[in-house]
Amino acid sequence: MTFKDTAYTTDAIGAHTDNTYFTDPSRLQMFHLLSHTEGEGGASLLVDGFLAAKTMLKEKPHLLHSLTKVPQPFHASGNEDVCITPLSQAPVLSVRPGTRQLYQIRWNNYDRAAKTDWTYDQQQRWYEAARYWNSIIQRPELERWMQLEPGTALIFDNWRMLHGRTAFTGKRRMCGGYINNDDFLSRLRLLKFGRESVLNNIGNTTLKRQNPNIWI
Repeated sequence: MTFKDTAYTTDAIGAHTDNTYFTDPSRLQMFHLLSHTEGEGGASLLVDGFLAAKTMLKEKPHLLHSLTKVPQPFHASGNEDVCITPLSQAPVLSVRPGTRQLYQIRWNNYDRAAKTDWTYDQQQRWYEAARYWNSIIQRPELERWMQLEPGTALIFDNWRMLHGRTAFTGKRRMCGGYINNDDFLSRLRLLKFGRESVLNNIGNTTLKRQNPNIWI
């Protein structure tokens, strides 16, 4: 219980993605509620970040540039002997080069650090975009709430789905796990297309449905 992280408190946590401070954030994430006694609360929240981005594109397309182009610093430094930062900064919304295909979201106000290497105008535009993005992911129609029961495991795509929870009381024991992107995608491609097709298309970057590499 020495970890200085909001996850280890009983506080409510807003919608966010995990591992923003890693160069390669985990792709799949699992929560498994073991027990919850002597209290209540702790409902789990999921928000589809891709749908939020689509909503923003429809309503305020001019704001998306800041979220897709301006990299932000993230860090994990709650404990005195830890300061984790990624190899390089990354934008909130990552888009596949040469296309408009959104493939990853990094959004965590708890881990975002103060950015210093930008102009005043860039700062103003980014915070305007971030404020609107944050309002979208808090809209009730985009939120999906569920109350996990002991023995229930919830698995989701951490590159797409934001998650959070309500505050809770009592003794709540959770466990979980992560799977990185490369392991997840390699298994997905092999199961969907077969080994021969995957091997024959290594290096193929064309955006065609028969190309296993369109799945990112």
